[in-house]
Amino acid sequence: MSEAAADKPLWRRIKAGLGKTRRRIAESVGDLLHGERQIDESVLEELETALLTTDVGLDATERIIQALTNQVQRRQLNNAEALRNALAALLKEQIADLQAPFQIGEGRPFVVFAVGVNGTGKTTTLGKLANRLQGQGLRVLLAAGDTFRAAAVAQLKQWGERNGVDVVAQGQGADSASVVYDAVMAAKARGHDVVLVDTAGRLQAKTNLMEELKKIHRVVRRLDQRAPQEVLLVLDAGVGQNALSQVAQFDAAVGVTGFVVTKLDGSARAGVVFAIAEQLRQKRAPKPIYFIGVGEGRDDLKPFNGDAFVDALLAPE
Repeated sequence: MSEAAADKPLWRRIKAGLGKTRRRIAESVGDLLHGERQIDESVLEELETALLTTDVGLDATERIIQALTNQVQRRQLNNAEALRNALAALLKEQIADLQAPFQIGEGRPFVVFAVGVNGTGKTTTLGKLANRLQGQGLRVLLAAGDTFRAAAVAQLKQWGERNGVDVVAQGQGADSASVVYDAVMAAKARGHDVVLVDTAGRLQAKTNLMEELKKIHRVVRRLDQRAPQEVLLVLDAGVGQNALSQVAQFDAAVGVTGFVVTKLDGSARAGVVFAIAEQLRQKRAPKPIYFIGVGEGRDDLKPFNGDAFVDALLAPE
């Protein structure tokens, strides 16, 4: 286990959360990474299939398999342990640029948007993030910018009550930009450090909804040229390669600054993290994954650590 994975309780939680993806890899390659098989072309073909079926993506998989092939040809890989170590190193290198701590920087209030399609867990993510930031001694305010769903407003209010956090909300169907404007102004008046803005889930192909998101962004920017300081795209790990189009569309609309990948515990497609890294690498526009969701509990929003992620993914049962 790497030094980065030395926090054993966290590592165990991540390992448990990645169980479905890890089992899919194990089913695809059997005892390949932990057994006695000779490393040859057939082994690499099986590994290639395993990576593709966990949504690592074609481009990333090709780069990784080519690097391993080169090592096999140079006789640097002659057993399962050597293959596992080489694969781990390549996977860690693939996502190295995705690592950065989530920090509340300059500007008060520090405004954070959560954006994404329907059902990714934006509201829950903000409730968990509010809990985390409060634990750092910051005063947090929640803005119920998802006015399309009454349930979203109610859910955010529940998180506010649970965490003892103020929530700014209006009725269902209210203008989202107005809600966010009121929230930022209230935070300025009350001395809050952070405003966490929930936004309505939207399909990236729905032009009118994306335009509304841009409007909210413009309204906040008029109040403070630095805001929003963070725009977090919340991605459901279960959508696999569809996440790549979401990254492109939301980044074009509002300038995504980082990601939260949710529901890893319920998906066998955690490899999409590597596909996202490849897409960003090709565009030469790295952005961090700040957090991953590995459960339903209030403390199950975990900082993303690439080394621990890979170690947990390749660990034996």
